[in-house]
Amino acid sequence: MFAVVRTGGKQYRVHPGDKIVVEKLDGKAGDKVTLGEVLLAGDGGNLKKTDGLTVAAEIVAQAKGDKVTVFKKRRRHNYRRKQGHRQQHTILKIVAIGDHKHVPSKAEGAVKKAAPKAEPAPRAETAAKAGAGKSPAARAKETAETTADQHKVGEVAGTPTESPAPQNESKANPQVKGDVEQAPEKAAGGKKSGGGGKAAKTASTENAAPAKAAAKKSPKKK
Repeated sequence: MFAVVRTGGKQYRVHPGDKIVVEKLDGKAGDKVTLGEVLLAGDGGNLKKTDGLTVAAEIVAQAKGDKVTVFKKRRRHNYRRKQGHRQQHTILKIVAIGDHKHVPSKAEGAVKKAAPKAEPAPRAETAAKAGAGKSPAARAKETAETTADQHKVGEVAGTPTESPAPQNESKANPQVKGDVEQAPEKAAGGKKSGGGGKAAKTASTENAAPAKAAAKKSPKKK
């Protein structure tokens, strides 16, 4: 059976079990809604009266539509306005049309069946039972091998490594002594050169002084 209903200023053709997206309706997910404005109803090729006929639906979710960009412009007036909008929608599931209710199909029933439970992980008791079947001699042998492996690992991890740098300063820096002996000689040479520069500076100053005095004593031209 089908019906044509009107809600939110729009018309929808629905069947029991259909899901439709309509304009926002008040309510939360899981609430029951009744659509009373039925315009047409029929079953196959036969039409039925719509007097007192209602459509029962259930709210699946409240959602929003795709974003719409609203842009306004007035040329030569420096007027620009940009705004976004998302329309509010309600997703409905048609439960029944009048007395005709939705009968779930075999495929829907298979999907609704609960998934098989996962088997629990094996506990430590299983491992203990597995080791219980071994003889005492075998257990002692395994314990000895495990202990020997642990000792080997500890020896390798605890072995100190030799430092590549020598600990003796004379070996590490063989030229330090020669450099210290040459340092005073270089310092003495630097002092001599500094003194020579000072003498040269004094000689040049003495030569320039008489010329400056002579320039002051020269008579002025009239």
